[in-house]
Amino acid sequence: MTGVLAQALRLDLRLLRRYGLLYAALFSALLWEAVVYLIPGPLRATAAVYIVFEDLALVGFFFIAGAVFFERGERTLFALLTSPVRFGHYYASKLAVLAGLSLVLSLIIALTSVHFAFEPLSFLAGVVLCALLFLTSSFISATPFGSISEWIIPSTGVLAILNVPLLNYSGLWEHPVTYLIPTQGVLLLLGSSMGRVDLEPWQWAYALAYPLAALAVLWTASRRMFLRHIVAGEGGR
Repeated sequence: MTGVLAQALRLDLRLLRRYGLLYAALFSALLWEAVVYLIPGPLRATAAVYIVFEDLALVGFFFIAGAVFFERGERTLFALLTSPVRFGHYYASKLAVLAGLSLVLSLIIALTSVHFAFEPLSFLAGVVLCALLFLTSSFISATPFGSISEWIIPSTGVLAILNVPLLNYSGLWEHPVTYLIPTQGVLLLLGSSMGRVDLEPWQWAYALAYPLAALAVLWTASRRMFLRHIVAGEGGR
């Protein structure tokens, strides 16, 4: 199993560069760095939470969908279905590579914003959980569609829901219903890491446990959508 997963990881790293996603990520990082440069120093810790969150949304949500559509267009997925690679290997590899890329970009943003003035463990937990939530949600939303042009408009609804907790975090709409959306938890972790939020014990428990529980549900849903829309579709061609 380890050998198959390693094979899938190597393939995803090659495809990341082949499809231009690595260069798109670097371009995104440069744009965010320009934004950070324009923000006054005293406000950068506050702004860093929003910038990191939105960068995770960009990379996590759009990159995995783009990779899936590229693979379907080139029949790469059909080749994978006839190889020893199974869904668990395929999906875990995708998530690991793109979450790793998201983590690197987030660290760059944090270091240039506040240098080392952030708490690393809560930052790491917030970034990884946030990246995985956007990645899995995007994958589920993309699988029923045959092309990115068909998916892009419906996907905005999913993306909007995941961004609703920003209203609570910013104080614009402090309503408990936002706690039903797991990205509320990762915002609390990111805010705590930057010293913007002091969390109560129950908030720590919620911010860690609820996104993990949501990810377990999203993994199961991802597998079902993969089998229904990709395996059945590729096998029927």
